[in-house]
Amino acid sequence: MDSVTESPDDRQYHARIMDAAIRISLLALLVLWCFNIIKPFIMPVLWGAIMAVAIYPLFTMAQTRLGGRQKLAATLITLVALAILIIPAVMLSSSLVDGSQTLSAELEAGTLSVPPPADKVREWPLIGEQAHRAWTLFSENTGAALQEYKPQVEAVVGWVIGAAAGVGKGVLLFLVSILIAGAFLVYGQSGSQALETVAARILKDDGKEFVDLAGATIRSVAQGVLGVAVIQAILAGVGLMLVGVPYAGLWALLVLLLAIIQLPPIIILGPIIIYVFSVETTVPAVLFMIWSLIVSASDAFLKPLFLGRGMDIPMLVILLGAIGGMILSGIIGLFVGAVVLAVGYTLFVAWLGQEDGSSKVVAGE
Repeated sequence: MDSVTESPDDRQYHARIMDAAIRISLLALLVLWCFNIIKPFIMPVLWGAIMAVAIYPLFTMAQTRLGGRQKLAATLITLVALAILIIPAVMLSSSLVDGSQTLSAELEAGTLSVPPPADKVREWPLIGEQAHRAWTLFSENTGAALQEYKPQVEAVVGWVIGAAAGVGKGVLLFLVSILIAGAFLVYGQSGSQALETVAARILKDDGKEFVDLAGATIRSVAQGVLGVAVIQAILAGVGLMLVGVPYAGLWALLVLLLAIIQLPPIIILGPIIIYVFSVETTVPAVLFMIWSLIVSASDAFLKPLFLGRGMDIPMLVILLGAIGGMILSGIIGLFVGAVVLAVGYTLFVAWLGQEDGSSKVVAGE
């Protein structure tokens, strides 16, 4: 049987293939390496960019009033954002962290003291008798109660401590993101031009329109969904702290989560209202109830003020984005996921409309 020999052309062809494979592998390795290096900064940078896009109209207004001084306008807006967002977050997270540390220390030392329940606890719907019995046991004999409810107590304490740590990390990421947003504001115009250039290479003539549509969607979701949710969480947290509800930061965080996924905060505040009526006098309890109802219903008049005109994004998209983002990246992913999925959905729908010739991409309409 004759042996098959490669021609010089075949050998050159195989050598070129091997050379290309090595180059592609080295390039892929470099890209992967670079990605792993910047991976910890992706979410803060992305959230900073989202905040910069959301407040850019306010930045241009401030810049005009300050005589065109970009850096001064960006600095002032950054400081205001830090004051508005970070101070309440730090107060609520401090309440959560301090309460968690105190609870953990008292459980370990066996000095946990629980006040006895009021008789009105028995009147709670469905769980009144069981709650009164467990509460009474904890107030009379904490050690026996901890032994009887040990799995439940360990699960709750572990979850609360984990939530406190997560909130602390989230506050730090928010701080970094706000500083990044301030930097983006200064270079916003050049960044927008760069995005338009990239989009034009990918989408040809419609690149600028898609960039404008993405910006309008970011502002709509950031202001109309996330902004309203943050306002509701802050207002709920203030009411919880004033009435002395334990772990106000935790309940405010749950209110924030529900508000982002478009569920009424009264789901969280309702049971707390019943608790407040059980431990407080009538006047503060009634005032807290009224405050909670106002907070829960506030989205009805806040959303029309902040939500962009014509930004018809299904709430399921916001829900999936928020939950998926939180699972992926924690508390900051709750915000970023909702915005990113909303932008992706909007651009996909606009692209489909262009493909079938039924519509034209018009940002904000």
